[in-house]
Amino acid sequence: MPEPNELNSGQIIRKDANKCFLEVQNDYFGVGKVHLFFAKYDVSLQKGSRYTQKVNIYIDIPEFLEFCRRILSGSIHRDMQKLRTDSDKLNKPLYSSMGGTSADDLARYGRSRKDGMSLSRVAKLCAGDKVDYAFIAQSGPGETDAKGLIVPRFGSKPENSVFVGLSWENLNHIALVTQMHIQAFYNLQYMNAGLSILPQPDNIDQSRQAGQSTPTGQETVQQADNPFTHI
Repeated sequence: MPEPNELNSGQIIRKDANKCFLEVQNDYFGVGKVHLFFAKYDVSLQKGSRYTQKVNIYIDIPEFLEFCRRILSGSIHRDMQKLRTDSDKLNKPLYSSMGGTSADDLARYGRSRKDGMSLSRVAKLCAGDKVDYAFIAQSGPGETDAKGLIVPRFGSKPENSVFVGLSWENLNHIALVTQMHIQAFYNLQYMNAGLSILPQPDNIDQSRQAGQSTPTGQETVQQADNPFTHI
């Protein structure tokens, strides 16, 4: 893992605060996720051991794009302004994402917790005090419910917690740049695989000359590889 002041090869955008940062990465686009890496660090510690807290958050791309829409439309900014003076604002998130890794999956990966529980990961965006926003990521023990959701069971004592303060401009930067990278990723998928499923003009002309009907777009897609099966 790169040092706190080093560039990560999968980095889309990074925002730094006081001895902590939030980094958006593209390394899970292939499985339909946006990867947020939250970290606190201490540069006085030995190189290779400078991270003191870190949390990885994985959000489905459609959900993250909706989050971006709310940011760029001004919806989240308006809600933030209403909550700035609310003493309970950290319990009234403007956005939240709850996920993690089940105990069964941890066991399969050879990374079971000592308590045998699932690993819960939670991220929430709240109105801030000295800054516009507090983007908070936490992880700790969790339980998998009947619907397969991982419910946090760490209360007010997470094992890892990172608080990154953001201005409204910085939040906009995250939304704009990440949205652009997601669009570029899917554009590339169509360029690499999607174009091969479209009828070519020469083939269409030959079909007409032979008295054959031109396949519909839906039939053509069914006959070709789905361009997203390799994502």
